[in-house]
Amino acid sequence: MTLESDKALGGIGAILVVVGFLGSFGYMYVSVLVLIGAILTMIALKGFSDHYNEAGIFNNALYGFITGIIGVVVCIAMIVVMVLMVISGLDWTDPAAIQQYFMDLNNVWGIIGTAIAALVVLFVFFVVTAIFARKSLSLLSAKTGEKIFATAGLLWLIGAVLTIILVGLILIWIAWILIAVGFFSIKTQAAQPPLPTPQPPP
Repeated sequence: MTLESDKALGGIGAILVVVGFLGSFGYMYVSVLVLIGAILTMIALKGFSDHYNEAGIFNNALYGFITGIIGVVVCIAMIVVMVLMVISGLDWTDPAAIQQYFMDLNNVWGIIGTAIAALVVLFVFFVVTAIFARKSLSLLSAKTGEKIFATAGLLWLIGAVLTIILVGLILIWIAWILIAVGFFSIKTQAAQPPLPTPQPPP
């Protein structure tokens, strides 16, 4: 792949993440665009990593990508286990038993506690993912000269920390917009003109 194709791939991938994030609020299946966009961006980062001979550009992004997936899986697993425990411990054909179960504060606090723990785990993994992403984008910024990547990395980290109050998701979304702009703004070296043909001596 050429530097131009890596630019296009990275820019398109970032745009898919931006669109998929917005679309997921209306149609959940649109969120698959986020995953596709992230994968395309990873492929582009691998290309830039090879081009600039800087393994950290891709490696840090890969570590962040894996960390984010693990965080989501662990969070979902904790919630699923909680739901299964509630389902298995109740006779759903007996309204009185259901009412009694949820009137017991120990049961209610157990559900709330598990849900909070799952969100805390997800939050921690989000922050770690953002740290890796910032390292990758900072290296890419240094190699390409596009400072917007460094800005996006910082904004992503701040957004990850602020996800605890939800406004952080907006900052992460803006960071991906900056990443898309950064990819399309990368300047490739112009081709060198051919050397003149030496003239034979008179």
